[in-house]
Amino acid sequence: MRHALAAILAVASFTSIAIAQTDPATPPTAPAETPQSAIGATIAKDMEGLMALYRDLHANPELSEQEVNTAAKLAKRLKALKFDVTDKVGGTGVVAVMKNGSGPVLLIRADMDALPVVEQTGLPFASKVRTKTPEGVETGVMHACGHDTHMTAFIETAKLLAAAKDEWKGTLVMILQPAEEVGRGARLMLEDGLYTRFPKPTHAIAFHDAANLEAGKIGYTPGYALANVDSVDILVRGVGGHGAYPQTTKDPIVLGSRIVGTLQTLVSREQEPSDPAVVTVGSFQGGAKHNIIPDEAKLLLTIRSYSDETRARLIDGIKRISRGEAIAAGVPDDRMPVVTVKDEFTPSTYNPPEFAEQMAGVLKGHFPEGRVVKTQAVMGGEDFGRFYRADKSIHSFIFWVGGVPADKMAAAQAGQAPLPSLHSPFWAPQADAVIATASEAMTVLALDILKKE
Repeated sequence: MRHALAAILAVASFTSIAIAQTDPATPPTAPAETPQSAIGATIAKDMEGLMALYRDLHANPELSEQEVNTAAKLAKRLKALKFDVTDKVGGTGVVAVMKNGSGPVLLIRADMDALPVVEQTGLPFASKVRTKTPEGVETGVMHACGHDTHMTAFIETAKLLAAAKDEWKGTLVMILQPAEEVGRGARLMLEDGLYTRFPKPTHAIAFHDAANLEAGKIGYTPGYALANVDSVDILVRGVGGHGAYPQTTKDPIVLGSRIVGTLQTLVSREQEPSDPAVVTVGSFQGGAKHNIIPDEAKLLLTIRSYSDETRARLIDGIKRISRGEAIAAGVPDDRMPVVTVKDEFTPSTYNPPEFAEQMAGVLKGHFPEGRVVKTQAVMGGEDFGRFYRADKSIHSFIFWVGGVPADKMAAAQAGQAPLPSLHSPFWAPQADAVIATASEAMTVLALDILKKE
C-alpha cells in the first residue's frame, strides 16, 4: 500500500459519492464522479454503511452528558477494529488507543452530544426523540450542529487507519467526547486523566461541519479560530413600589436599561477595533404587573472574545458599568448589582499558525485546487481548544468541512433564500459530502503526521 499512498498524495482527489442522499431537505450530490484516490475509492465503497450509521445517529440523538447509547454503539465498532477501548471517561466519553510502534501520538476527536431542538428538516429519518433537560424543560432533541456527521467520519477514519497500519508508525488516541455543546466535555475528560491514563498526544486534530461553506469544501483558520464563550448573569437590585409613585423607588427596570445601553460601549469605545469582541444581552427579565415597580431585574449575557486578556477586560468592564450605573441611580450600597460569571466557560480554540499552514498544505496537495480555502475566525465556541490549552506543546488543528448543497449556496449568494445556521431546527448538511470529505481529510492528515521516516 506504500505505492498506493504515494499516488494518493500526488494526485488531487474529489470523492463524490455515488450513493447520494434522497432526503427532501438534503438534495443528492450531482452528478457522481469517479474518486481519484485510493482513500476516496474506499470511502465510496463504504458509503452505504456510513449513511446507515449517520441516519441511525441522527434519528437517535442524546443530550450532553446523556450520550450513553451513542457511546456504546460506537465503542463496539472501535473494539471490532482492534482498538483498546475504555468507556465512561469524563462521564460518557470513550477513548480508543491503537499502538503501532514508536512515533508521534495523534489524538483525533469527535463530539457526540445533540441539542434541545425540535427538528424541522423534513428528513424521513428526522429525530422524534423527546426528553427533559436538566432544568426540567420538556424538549425535542436534534443533531442540529452536525455531530452525527462528525461521529460517522470519525468511525470511517478509524477503519481506514486501522487497515493501513503498515503505512504509519506511532500511536492513535481516538476520543469520542461528550458535552461539547455545554462546554464541559473536554474538561471532564482531561480531569478524568485523558493525558495521564492514556498516551499523551503530541498532535491533535478534529473537524466541524460548516453551514456557510459549500458541501465538500474545507476551511481552515490559522491562529484563533473560535472564541472564548462566557455566560454572565447580572442581578439588578432596586427598591420596589407602586408604579404611580416612582419617586419612592429605585427602579431596577430603568437601571437595567441603562446598564444594557452602556454595555454596548465596551466594544464600540473600549475595545481595539482589530481585536473582535461581542457583548450581547440575550434576556432582560423583570416585573410581574403593569403598576408595580419590582425589587429586582435580571440580565443574561453572552460574551465572546479571543484572547484571555480581552476576556478579562470585558468581564471587569461589565462589573464596573453595572456598579457605576447603580451608583449614578442612587442605589444603596447594600443593593448594588450582583454580577455572576457562570462556570460554563468555553475557552477559545487556537490553531498554532505554523502547524495550521502545514496541515493546510497537506490538504491542498491532496485535494483539487480551490477545494481547501482559508476562512475567517468566528465568534462561535468549541471546547476542542481545551486539549491544546492543557499543554501548548501539542500541535493542534481543527478545520471546517462545508455542508451546504451547491444549489442552496447559489440561491443564498443570489439573495434568494437565507441559509440555516448551525443549531437551527432546519440545518441538514449534505451528509454524504461532509462524511466523505472529512474522512478523507482526517485520514490524509493522520498519515502525514504518523508517516514512517
